[in-house]
Amino acid sequence: MTPYNEREVLKLLQEESTQRKGFELIVAQYSEQLYWQIRRMVLSHEDANDLLQNTFIKAWTNIDYFRAEAKLSTWLYRIALNECLTFLNRQRATTMVAIDDPEAVVVQKLESDPYYSGDQVQMLLQKALLTLPEKQRMVFNLKYYQEMKYEDMSEIFGTSVGALKASYHHAVKKIEKFLEEVD
Repeated sequence: MTPYNEREVLKLLQEESTQRKGFELIVAQYSEQLYWQIRRMVLSHEDANDLLQNTFIKAWTNIDYFRAEAKLSTWLYRIALNECLTFLNRQRATTMVAIDDPEAVVVQKLESDPYYSGDQVQMLLQKALLTLPEKQRMVFNLKYYQEMKYEDMSEIFGTSVGALKASYHHAVKKIEKFLEEVD
């Protein structure tokens, strides 16, 4: 199999006859990393799969609007993060009616997820991440798990590098505080 080449894929996307092939290459290239980014935000395997599918559906239906000013990965991350925020806001709205502590519901969901295979330390980190505001959690996940550069994140969020560094720093401090309180 030939290695993924974004320039070649973009050429395939420009022609109607090869557009589907180009998009299949995008799905093959980005499915796993997008899945894990989404999964770290919504925790549930089923929800992550649904949101990944929604992300690719939105990308496919809007592929003609992609102008290649940003990288494909940046565009896909932006779609995925918007899908996550919409999902989490909807989930919070329905949870608020039912219970006073929405984090408790999410933690319960994490603990009962049959696909979750993390150990106790990983579970504590996930619980700590749940205490962060969504955007801070997204920044932390992209930096910590994906090792994404702040410049790339800046394109995804439309935020300055300085603001992202501050956001990551605050996230780390909050996580450290949470973990100290648990001990």
